[in-house]
Amino acid sequence: MTETAAALIPSHLGGLLQEYYPEAVALEAGSALGQVLARLTRALDAAEAQAEVPAAFRAGLLGAVPRLRRYALSLTHHGADADDLVQHTLLKAWEHRRQFAPGSSLSAWLFAILRNGFFNGRRKYRLEVADPDGVHAAALSSAAEQEHRASLRDVQGALDRLDPAQREALLLVAVEGLSYEAAADVIGCPAGTVKSRVSRARDRLGQDLDRNDLDRTLAAPSGAA
Repeated sequence: MTETAAALIPSHLGGLLQEYYPEAVALEAGSALGQVLARLTRALDAAEAQAEVPAAFRAGLLGAVPRLRRYALSLTHHGADADDLVQHTLLKAWEHRRQFAPGSSLSAWLFAILRNGFFNGRRKYRLEVADPDGVHAAALSSAAEQEHRASLRDVQGALDRLDPAQREALLLVAVEGLSYEAAADVIGCPAGTVKSRVSRARDRLGQDLDRNDLDRTLAAPSGAA
């Protein structure tokens, strides 16, 4: 995250978002995504040996997988669907590897491919989908005590109430660490629009979480800590 972007995100709020959306690193043995990743690794190794792709592209593409899975999960709210979306992204990135401009942001390029795949090829997913049964939150470890004592379910509810466009901009900047310019490239809008959406989402999310904290305080028995 750039210093300018970081200034818009209070540290406790950024921490809560990253707690809610941790990097999905572990892959199940023999999973479809694991098999695709293994084949892609071999193809990248061969391409690098033949000087077809630079070492930085290989390392960046493979290293981005946990973040791609996290971003996909924020869109689909379903682990298997998220991994399908990441598979699509990796295959598209390999297919169009010669279109990547060296020196530009590989992360932004990959996120844009994933986002386009989500909207263009997987219409059954909706950015507005909530997690009413707490499936996503239940899959995460319990949150550590935070400054505002907001639980993962508080974060889940507050995120679900955000405008979808604002939520996406906030996650790209606060969780994925993209600059406003890079996030704008992913979404396809001016950087100023991203900054405005992040600011509005931050304010709404902060208000909701503060309100939840106040409600719990008022509801606590007299004398409770």
